[in-house]
Amino acid sequence: MAKVYHEKDVTTNHLEGKTIAIVGYGSQGHAQAQNLRDSGVKVIVSELEGNRNYDLAVQHGFKPVSAADAAQQADVIHILVPDEFQAALYKNDIHPHMKKGKALVFSHGFNIHFGQIQPHADIDVWMVAPKGPGHLVRRLYEEGTAVPALIAIYQDASGKAHDLALEHAKGIGATRVGVIETTFEEETETDLFGEQVVLCGGAMELVQAGFETLVEAGYQPEIAYFECLHELKLIVDLMYEGGIANMRDSISNTAEYGDLTRGPRIIDEYVRETMAEILKEIQDGQFAREWLLENQAGLPSMNRLRAQQRTKLIEQVGANLREMMPHIAKKK
Repeated sequence: MAKVYHEKDVTTNHLEGKTIAIVGYGSQGHAQAQNLRDSGVKVIVSELEGNRNYDLAVQHGFKPVSAADAAQQADVIHILVPDEFQAALYKNDIHPHMKKGKALVFSHGFNIHFGQIQPHADIDVWMVAPKGPGHLVRRLYEEGTAVPALIAIYQDASGKAHDLALEHAKGIGATRVGVIETTFEEETETDLFGEQVVLCGGAMELVQAGFETLVEAGYQPEIAYFECLHELKLIVDLMYEGGIANMRDSISNTAEYGDLTRGPRIIDEYVRETMAEILKEIQDGQFAREWLLENQAGLPSMNRLRAQQRTKLIEQVGANLREMMPHIAKKK
């Protein structure tokens, strides 16, 4: 079983007197910066002037600086810009200021694990990765609880990196509920796999395929939408609250029998073999290389696929149905 750390396990105060730079005031950046500040840590923020995240940082009481200035001023530099921008940002603005004794921090291991960022050997490198979106990281902290987090150590030049990572996790509130130790490799590969095979790629294709199967069989698109997309949230909420068993306890016997007997026919051995292939592509770096090349080319495939998805019937039907449900529309 994984080792889980809580408040009582944080027995050092190595972060005291240090400055943490949050580079990127997006979803995670805005949450982690405010949580750290409210926990008594000195925080500076880096964001590009003129964008809405810069304005938000100002609204939250920060005075954003450039990435180079943040790296120069801070002891701990936490990069929270999107994966595809991190390597260039590090090379051009951060690397020149990473002196011995400083630390580099991530919330996702992509650029370290796949060698896009190669930090100085004389700095600490760790990860603090909340397992939830930034708005939830912030809201739960303010409510006195937290989102669980992962920590990982890539370089321990100071001999204190593990303690510092735990203190950092405590600063965003995660030790209130639990922090699990992992590695950059494990976090990166499992995160990519989950996104591609289950949470995003797998789930979205399953929803669309189910919708299209019903529509092609002559059923009304609106009914197909409710059955294959809208009600999915109800099922996911039950799983989120108590696992798969809780979901099965909450649905009808008819639904549970259909689940247990038909589910394995949908996710069959062929699908499992494809999952294993996708995992291999992640592990051997094929996906990372493809994604980096896609960015270098200006996202031609991604933009084409995005445009195709927007024209699908399920999106058009969904937009019309959501107008009937103002409680959903106001959350958009």
